[in-house]
Amino acid sequence: MIKVNTFDVYFLKRMMYSIIIIVILIIAIFYIIINQEVFGAEPKGKRLKRVQQSKLYKNKQFHNLSFTPSIAEGHSMPKVMYEFFFAKKNPLLKPLKSIPSIHTDLKSIPKDTDVFIWLGHSSYYIQLNGVSFLIDPVLSLYGSPFKFFNKAFAGADIYKPEDIPSLDYLLITHDHYDHLDYPTVKAIKDRVGKVILPLGVGAHLEKWGYKENQLIEEEWGTEVMLKNNMKITFTPARHFSGRTMKRNITLWTSFVLETPTRKIFLGGDSGYDTHFKKIGDQFGPFDYAIIENGQYNEAWKYIHALPEDVVRASIDINAKNIIPVHSSKFALALHAWDEPLKKVTSLGEEENLNILTPMIGEPLYLNESEHQFRKWWEE
Repeated sequence: MIKVNTFDVYFLKRMMYSIIIIVILIIAIFYIIINQEVFGAEPKGKRLKRVQQSKLYKNKQFHNLSFTPSIAEGHSMPKVMYEFFFAKKNPLLKPLKSIPSIHTDLKSIPKDTDVFIWLGHSSYYIQLNGVSFLIDPVLSLYGSPFKFFNKAFAGADIYKPEDIPSLDYLLITHDHYDHLDYPTVKAIKDRVGKVILPLGVGAHLEKWGYKENQLIEEEWGTEVMLKNNMKITFTPARHFSGRTMKRNITLWTSFVLETPTRKIFLGGDSGYDTHFKKIGDQFGPFDYAIIENGQYNEAWKYIHALPEDVVRASIDINAKNIIPVHSSKFALALHAWDEPLKKVTSLGEEENLNILTPMIGEPLYLNESEHQFRKWWEE
């Protein structure tokens, strides 16, 4: 007969109870964190029904036009994670000096001035035909849900939510933290007329205090008439979405913005694919194309364009002027902070493309036929 030591039984019970308590605490902490407002909300009710009825939505997820793996062939997630967190970093991953910038007062720009102003990363302000647009504003100091991660470079953070004037339209391309910034969107809520955003993303905005009738929430192919005889069309992008562990329960998009005399392509995050040529054939030529260039890696080339892909996309959509964004504010990839601008301008010159590179805050007047901007990143 086996004798059981009373002390051993007591010790095992204590250990088991401790493990249970630790597990419960971890679950509770995770639940508390994930329910913070910054994470937004999932589509429910009428919004969820619209999502489920979308031709782009299958098997409880939105899908790209082409098969889009998260990691490209020849790469693996463990390798990518190791390189990102443990491998030796590029000494120029972040700038050694403050980023050059100009603080143009957005509130004092005359309403009859047609202008583009880059606010850093993928955030920019457009005034056109007397109508104001703010795209993907990230004006807090961090492009992430937590203040200890993804801090903005010095000099790239000169614009704050209080600098934003009253807006006719706020445009959101997708719900990632470096494009949909909770502190910014919350802070400017009372100065926003309408919000134009892809299907499902409105759930976040409603949780943050926006009204249902403020939201113009659609899917690819939808045309919407705007003020002053302007039109915007939701067009494809090759990307993904999500603010929590669930991916692709909201849509991502690019936009075509048209006035009676001008066309502008607003690219949003996108890997290269055939959709650029289709958009160019249907809507081009474009006077201006704002295309994401930066925070790329060969491992995720299907969801973030490489510089050579930006050039190919610019040719495909038939753009007279290309404005590269998605760089120079956050270090989300492993390349040098200035590499995206160096590469895309060099490759663009080889193809005789007109690549425009204003500094953060430097006005680009849309009515001018010629533009001259210096290579400020070399300074």
